[in-house]
Amino acid sequence: MPWRNNPNPYRILVSEFMLQQTQVKTVIPYFERWMKAFPTLEKLAAAKESIVLKHWEGLGYYSRARNLRKAAQKIQQDYSGKVPDCMNEIMKLPGVGRYTAGAVLSIAFGQKVPVLDGNVKRVLSRLFLLKENGATRKSENILWETMQQLLPATEAGNFNQAFMELGATVCLPKNPLCLLCPLKRNCQAQKSDKQNLYPPRKQATPSTKIEVSAGVIFRKNKIYIQKRKAKGLMGGLWEFPGGKFESGESPEQCLHREIKEELGVAIHIDEKLMTVKHSYTRFRVTLHVFLCRVRSGRVSPNQCDEWNWVKAEELDEYPFPAANVKIIKSLH
Repeated sequence: MPWRNNPNPYRILVSEFMLQQTQVKTVIPYFERWMKAFPTLEKLAAAKESIVLKHWEGLGYYSRARNLRKAAQKIQQDYSGKVPDCMNEIMKLPGVGRYTAGAVLSIAFGQKVPVLDGNVKRVLSRLFLLKENGATRKSENILWETMQQLLPATEAGNFNQAFMELGATVCLPKNPLCLLCPLKRNCQAQKSDKQNLYPPRKQATPSTKIEVSAGVIFRKNKIYIQKRKAKGLMGGLWEFPGGKFESGESPEQCLHREIKEELGVAIHIDEKLMTVKHSYTRFRVTLHVFLCRVRSGRVSPNQCDEWNWVKAEELDEYPFPAANVKIIKSLH
């Protein structure tokens, strides 16, 4: 893991923001590109939000990128450019919760502070036969307290990382590699052959299916794009205009209506470019994409922060949601 080569507070802070909700193997190339673009906290604090979001493109949960930039700015302004080394102060940073704070304080500063991620929860639950999965505040607190009691007097950062790695590589959710586990003699679940019963499963939340139409609107050799409002879902990212189906609409009817509502123009649909399916945490999107041109009216957007006409080869300069990446590739 590249952040372990030089575990300074800024690098650890970046890695922990990226590792929220995302696997290590996915994070590594993003982290390496990020550190080339923003090698210091000062560089990140001074960067434009659009540049930061572009380097985050594809990682999802874009509020993490915006919060990381805001945290860098707060550190510059309030802490003389140095990441705070105490719990009360570091928790004041945007996007920093108990987990991220614990990781930075223990790994970067060597403090005796626990870290609790999904992997650690699983190891603790099996090790002590705890019927806890962190689904409630009470359950979460029990796991935090358990981890706190295990911490050694020194090398808490290494201990935390070892526990996380044990869960990620050996104490797997399904078919754990118990014979390889260094804790097998101490593990209550392994002794009673109950590994697959712990931790108790969380109740799954069904994902919602959403049908969306989007228009790639050409004018001469340029394409219309718009920037989503900062406070909404995927705020600050650019997109092709469109929206969700209303009851009984076809993809084409949806697009005609949405473009009229958003841009105040009537369009002519030339052809369907593609259908893109993309899964997010709570919903699955089917995106119907059409090549279009303005038939009548003057473009006057009313539901975005910015808009622009750009050449196809310039699209790569703008941060888009992951579902739009396939569209952009097809336009080159």
